[in-house]
Amino acid sequence: MTDPASGPRADTENAFAAFGLPGEPGTAEFWAAARTPASIPADDGSWVTLFLWRGSAASIGFESWSEPSPLRRWRDTDCWYAEVPMPARLRVTYRFLAGDAAYADPFNPVGAGGDRSIAATPDAPAQPHWPVIGADDVLPVPRTRLRWAAGERLGGRRTVRVHPAGGGGPVVLLLDGDDWLYLHPAMAAFDSAVAGGEMPPVTLVFLPAKDRKAEFGCRPELWEAIRDELLPLVAESGVPADPDRLVVAGQSLGGLSAMYAALEFPDLVTRVACQSASFWWTPDAKDLADPLAGPVGGAIAARLRERPDLSGLRVAFDVGEHETRMLPHCELAENLSGQAGATVRVSRSPSEHDRAGWRHALLRDVAWALG
Repeated sequence: MTDPASGPRADTENAFAAFGLPGEPGTAEFWAAARTPASIPADDGSWVTLFLWRGSAASIGFESWSEPSPLRRWRDTDCWYAEVPMPARLRVTYRFLAGDAAYADPFNPVGAGGDRSIAATPDAPAQPHWPVIGADDVLPVPRTRLRWAAGERLGGRRTVRVHPAGGGGPVVLLLDGDDWLYLHPAMAAFDSAVAGGEMPPVTLVFLPAKDRKAEFGCRPELWEAIRDELLPLVAESGVPADPDRLVVAGQSLGGLSAMYAALEFPDLVTRVACQSASFWWTPDAKDLADPLAGPVGGAIAARLRERPDLSGLRVAFDVGEHETRMLPHCELAENLSGQAGATVRVSRSPSEHDRAGWRHALLRDVAWALG
């Protein structure tokens, strides 16, 4: 698009009127009405999205989807802006980077933790049940707190929160649990989905990770500790819970670990919901300059080619439709799982590698895994 600070719009008072923002940028009236991000359609079916920042020089950092976008200053005002081309159907987490600090978007009510916000193009599907949470809001946490020693196998103590949505039921183990506690309001979302009749009552177990790469890299010690230590703690907590109907939900490396558990601990894990699972992973992937350039499907595909009996497994696969390099890895794992007898659900979310895009799939796929 034409740069409003130097092109034909340079002398107009309503430089951003196309985005629904009348008034001269930088004035008090302009800032009082500022609500961004705001998108307008491009000729090819994509979007151009306006971001505003008030103050000094900054850039926009996007989670996985794009390189940072620099902001331009409107004349000599305190108004900084970027008009960012975005593809159709995109939901993305972002933050403003100014100096050594990161900030949520003060003009966007949809936050994700204290220093992040969420943008969505107008054609991105809604995410029912997920409440709008501002960057300054403090998310509620479950009252039940377990002190899990975790033993020598996992390197020490951690705090696990437990929440009975709708009164409790099958255990839903949320890997990377702290993200779903403090960045995205999973407790409220599951409560809403249960109240709306879209899933049965469940007991959420928020499992934090101390070292994701070590714990989620197809490591048996994690699942031995969950089986032998954590689930008995949940059963003794006094919260209604049915560990025999366990659903494991994980994203990225967490999704890899969830699928690994289904393969190697079939008596424990028979229901899986994984989003954008890191199926490129192999034991030596960390040593590669480009880990995604290794064998398609990685270690999970190699194990699936052995044709284990997965007839007792229900597994939902989801991956962002904009994750072009992840898709071949995920598609192979999906196909091989079905060939091994698993009941498989496959979907694509309007996102890149981003929890903002995984949220709807998390609820939907946990409900499906429970059958």
